[in-house]
Amino acid sequence: MNQLLAAATVPAPSVEYRLLAPMLIVFGAAVVGVLVEAFAPRSWRYPVQLVLGIGGCGAALAWVISLAGTNATAIVDAVAVDGVTLFLQGTILVTAILGLALMAERGIETRLGRKEGPGTWSRAAATSAGAVPIDAFTPQAAAMPGSPDEIAATRAGVTTTEVFPLALFAVGGLLLFPASNDLLTMFVALEVLSLPLYLLCGLARRQRLLSQESALKYFLLGAFSSAFFLYGMALLYGYAGTVRFAGIADALSRDGNSKTLAVLGLAMLAVGLLFKIGAVPFQSWVPDVYQGAPTPVTAFMAAGTKIAAVGALLRVLQIAVPGLRDDWRPIVAAIAIATMAVGAVLAVTQTDVKRMLAYSSVAHAGFILTALAAANADGVSSVLFYLAAYGLGTIGAFAVVTLVRDRDGDEATALSSWAGLGRRAPWLATVFALYLLSFAGIPLTSGFVSKFAVFTAASSGGFASLVIIGVICSAVAAFFYIRVIVLMFFTDPPGDAPQIVGPPLTSTVVAVTAAATLVLGIVPQPLLDLAERAAVFVR
Repeated sequence: MNQLLAAATVPAPSVEYRLLAPMLIVFGAAVVGVLVEAFAPRSWRYPVQLVLGIGGCGAALAWVISLAGTNATAIVDAVAVDGVTLFLQGTILVTAILGLALMAERGIETRLGRKEGPGTWSRAAATSAGAVPIDAFTPQAAAMPGSPDEIAATRAGVTTTEVFPLALFAVGGLLLFPASNDLLTMFVALEVLSLPLYLLCGLARRQRLLSQESALKYFLLGAFSSAFFLYGMALLYGYAGTVRFAGIADALSRDGNSKTLAVLGLAMLAVGLLFKIGAVPFQSWVPDVYQGAPTPVTAFMAAGTKIAAVGALLRVLQIAVPGLRDDWRPIVAAIAIATMAVGAVLAVTQTDVKRMLAYSSVAHAGFILTALAAANADGVSSVLFYLAAYGLGTIGAFAVVTLVRDRDGDEATALSSWAGLGRRAPWLATVFALYLLSFAGIPLTSGFVSKFAVFTAASSGGFASLVIIGVICSAVAAFFYIRVIVLMFFTDPPGDAPQIVGPPLTSTVVAVTAAATLVLGIVPQPLLDLAERAAVFVR
């Protein structure tokens, strides 16, 4: 009996707090933010939440930098802290800080350029006084759109500060997702990052019904994808007898028989990950959700979720199932081709800026997958660089969208409204053109270096045909990017031309991301070297 009790005793796992500190800092700030929402006076919530959000992400970023060169696992090998993890976590935190800055924009701005704080104002009064409301979030999420309760909250100057702890919980999940070293931890991270995003997508101040529709669609499709992920995890556990990536890889290396169960498990698992990446055939949610969600949330989600999901897929393919490389490489290549083609072709037909950028995001997912198909060290480093460059450019592009407003204060996302923007706001049109040229892969931008890196990796991995198709899709994508530039600079503005606002936080985000896009295109070598050194996995 004593022997049975001794055998049943499970030792307590050791928790390596130093390795987990970036995630713990973010989750701690999120929990404190919830307490602030519950107990702090309403007038204190905005500044406190802003300090908690940006300060927490900044402290986590500093800790990630201090961990440079670490290659270790934590919590009984459940979390891997290596070069890939730290590079992706640093990139996620940078995009999170920029995204939080966009979410933090509050108050109104007059057409003469005078900025007012988040004091008492109503949309009707502000519009009649020649002012544009800047706050992107509804003042009362629980109220029906246009209801008396919502109108009263608007007149009272109520601001939705709970978006900050929600965003921090999502950031914590994003940090854990690419660091997960077993399937169970990865599933928990997937749900932690997804649930706050479902809520954030439905909190738009304007076009509330469209926003709520996007949140519901994202939730339902996300639940289906999570079910596929869970089913794939069960199949892989049934095959290998473990959920640890290293254990699955060992089981595959020992097994000389049929690996059908493992292949099916990987296929189901990939559905959940490809859904988050926005790859074909799981991209249908992307344009609707990107269009309906508050634009600051769209920017944060478009950059952060793709970075984390690609990192998670990269770890699964490289660490858990290298023994199935001959099975998954052609599938990933086929998905990359379909994703590039669908994203590029459908973007040409769009008449809304946010939907165009959404399909652009789909096309970029295909370009990233070309490097994953290479399954070599060059592919890993090129993916890391691509994600950093893409994340910064995407945040900046959506930030520009928030600065173009119609007479009622709504974002003027119709492409026809952007005609002649280069004459009325040359600096803003020039910056947006820079982002578009980067997305198209034009030299002297970060997008050119990114595409060159992933195509080089795919070519060295034996997928020259994939590179040719990628170049063709890039040419198709360049058409609709150039079309927007021509519209802004060589077309007369409409009679009811939208107005341009310039709130300080958003303008700062635009300036920082534009500078990064240009610098990474002219002097990319330091980040390329960092990505190459970071392309190290620990089992």
